[in-house]
Amino acid sequence: MSSLAQRSGGGLLLYRPFIAMLAVLLVPLTFAQAEARGAPDSFADLAEELLPAVVNISTTQSLQQNEQADNFEEFFEDFFERRGRPAPDQPRRGPSALGSGFIIDSSGYVVTNNHVIADADEIKVILQDDRSYDAELIGRDEKTDLALLKIEPDEDLPAVDWGDSDALRIGDWVIAIGNPFGLGGTVTAGIVSARARDINAGPYDDFIQSDAAINRGNSGGPMFNMDGEVVGVNTAIFSPSGGSVGIGFAIPSHLARNVIAQLRETGEVKRGWLGVRIQSVNDDLAEGLGLDEASGALVASVTPGGPAEEAGIRRGDVILRFDGRKVPDMRRLPGMVAETRIGKAVAVEVWRDKSERVELEVVLGELPDDSELAALTEPAPEMGSGGQVEELGMTLSSLTPELRTEYGLDEDLEGAVVTDLDPYGPAAEKDLQPGDVVIEVDSDPVTDAQEAANRIKQTEEEGHRVVTLLVMRGGEPMWVAVPFQR
Repeated sequence: MSSLAQRSGGGLLLYRPFIAMLAVLLVPLTFAQAEARGAPDSFADLAEELLPAVVNISTTQSLQQNEQADNFEEFFEDFFERRGRPAPDQPRRGPSALGSGFIIDSSGYVVTNNHVIADADEIKVILQDDRSYDAELIGRDEKTDLALLKIEPDEDLPAVDWGDSDALRIGDWVIAIGNPFGLGGTVTAGIVSARARDINAGPYDDFIQSDAAINRGNSGGPMFNMDGEVVGVNTAIFSPSGGSVGIGFAIPSHLARNVIAQLRETGEVKRGWLGVRIQSVNDDLAEGLGLDEASGALVASVTPGGPAEEAGIRRGDVILRFDGRKVPDMRRLPGMVAETRIGKAVAVEVWRDKSERVELEVVLGELPDDSELAALTEPAPEMGSGGQVEELGMTLSSLTPELRTEYGLDEDLEGAVVTDLDPYGPAAEKDLQPGDVVIEVDSDPVTDAQEAANRIKQTEEEGHRVVTLLVMRGGEPMWVAVPFQR
């Protein structure tokens, strides 16, 4: 089957449009540089050493020959041409997934992907010499798609060590070993094609992209560096054809190692929690916020009573550095926080009020589960009133009972509601919509439309090209940078 991105071992289909772009940069290359990056003569010695630590995984589960079975088939069907669901049938038992794994401890601990063993009634681990063992599920983590199994061998097993994925460079050689199409131990080689890929697989996407051949059944198998260390867990592929086209994705070891260690110790994963809602900083927002570059994570809201609020982080702050590391963009911050030990006091540097860097110390809490997070959600700020803002091509109105009813707005909400838009104006181009409520202009709260209009006009008179608006839509805060209409 094919998909824009698919789990390589039979898991959830992933989709994200990709735009191919080729850029050729001609730079001088010295002989020493070229020689240092030459291909190895052979991977044979390394493969011989590593193969015994890589295992095949087979699972069995009860399947209903309707939606559940069809979903299994859809793992390998074309994303755009999924086959129709077959007629209902009686439950049956059969293989639900073929995947790969690797031994990280000679006593029999095995790492694989969560989607390989999801909903399995029975899990079997098959070694390279065809010995088969029933496996116990020690723990799983859906957010990173990792799982830890345990088998009880008669003797110590060959095991592999974790390596440092952060040390990988684009162009470095890597080896993938796994169980493609159930064929058994298969070795492929390639280079690191890209780092920190986000393929919309989960909240902590930070994939290594490689052109080593990865196919259905490789999921959960290891990606090795040239020192024979595990630097990634092969998880997904981009495949228009259903087979390898040289675009595979692996969970980096810096993320996997921590998750697996927690699963081994407690059977579950606990993550650090900052207590903010964030959004990306684009070029317009960067200009509106007075930043030199579009980087960092813009705080849209702060959870009441959470670690960020207690440390003094405010809505409108841009988090630039976390625990000594630069935050290059919004999507990297959740992973940084999640990897950090609960209770650790970390330094957080923020950009505030268009003018200053502020360093704060935050003691991280424990990430609540989804239901607890929902209960902690900040109540919608109060919002207010309106007037015409020609500079942005929109009309703001005061919040009357009639407008609250029309747009489904809370009674205690204050601000200025958008009631009309010039379809060709700057506000419409930035996707503002009728019913959006402006609650802050350039980080200053506004209670009605006139106050909002005056603050927007002031920003224009100060010579700024854009104005930043904090907008409530459907109870969620969102920063929008809107350029002035000239």
